[in-house]
Amino acid sequence: MRALYRPKKGRTQPKLPGVTWVAGDLSNPQLLRDFVKGTHTVIHCAGVVRGATQEDFDKVNEQGALNVAEAAAEQSIAPRFLLISSLAARESQLSYYAGSKWRGECALKKVAKNLRWTILRPPAVYGPGDKELLPLFRSIANGFAPTPAVKNSSISMIYVDDLALAIIAWLEADSGYGQTFELDDGFQGGYNWANILEIGSRVLRDGGKVRRIQIPIFIFNIVAKINLFAATLFSYAPMLTPGKVREIIHPDWLADNKAFRQVIDWQPQYNLQRGLATIFNKDDKSKGG
Repeated sequence: MRALYRPKKGRTQPKLPGVTWVAGDLSNPQLLRDFVKGTHTVIHCAGVVRGATQEDFDKVNEQGALNVAEAAAEQSIAPRFLLISSLAARESQLSYYAGSKWRGECALKKVAKNLRWTILRPPAVYGPGDKELLPLFRSIANGFAPTPAVKNSSISMIYVDDLALAIIAWLEADSGYGQTFELDDGFQGGYNWANILEIGSRVLRDGGKVRRIQIPIFIFNIVAKINLFAATLFSYAPMLTPGKVREIIHPDWLADNKAFRQVIDWQPQYNLQRGLATIFNKDDKSKGG
């Protein structure tokens, strides 16, 4: 197995059985052709989640996906191709990120005639290495939760192990080609802030009180605009931008894994309670997913 990684000063890759790490980036077509040569399957999960401009996202999420897909399609025996996209692609108008993930899907379809491809759209993915949701869960463990002041929102989630198992199931099934599937943990109706905090309280504080600190959306917008301006001055990739705020307040991030389960033998094993218990090494009382 070959795995492409972006070299960075001080970055060392873990030694994993059967894995050969290849240093490079998605802008080098010849490297990509050599990288996928002779492979049976390509799983493309690289992506950019921070940026200030559309170009910041498109150069990886769109052009990068196209470059990898073209390299795969040029092989004498084209490998299977799995693109890990995002549920955000369903609402491409909301942000540069969401639009770039949708355009990445379109880029793959440009070369679809030579590939057996599948697209997976996971919702919010969380786990031990998560840098977006994990800070919130740690705050809940400490008894408080800063959240946006929104109502009636539905959010689907998926634990990172379940996403990995979905990929393995797709590999074993050898089916589902030419289709785009949503994934989630199967929690009926999705999560909202009330049940996220209730589950977090139960798992992380043994039922202790969690104080919700609702932050007005105009505060998010002010910080996002300042952050975007500062990013242009200091040349860094911001996370909180006006586009990200639009994603945060969007009322419907509810996914449905039914179509995927009808084609692929996969069932999510982790609801939020079990996922949090696993991350924080707590006793799991959910008895399965």
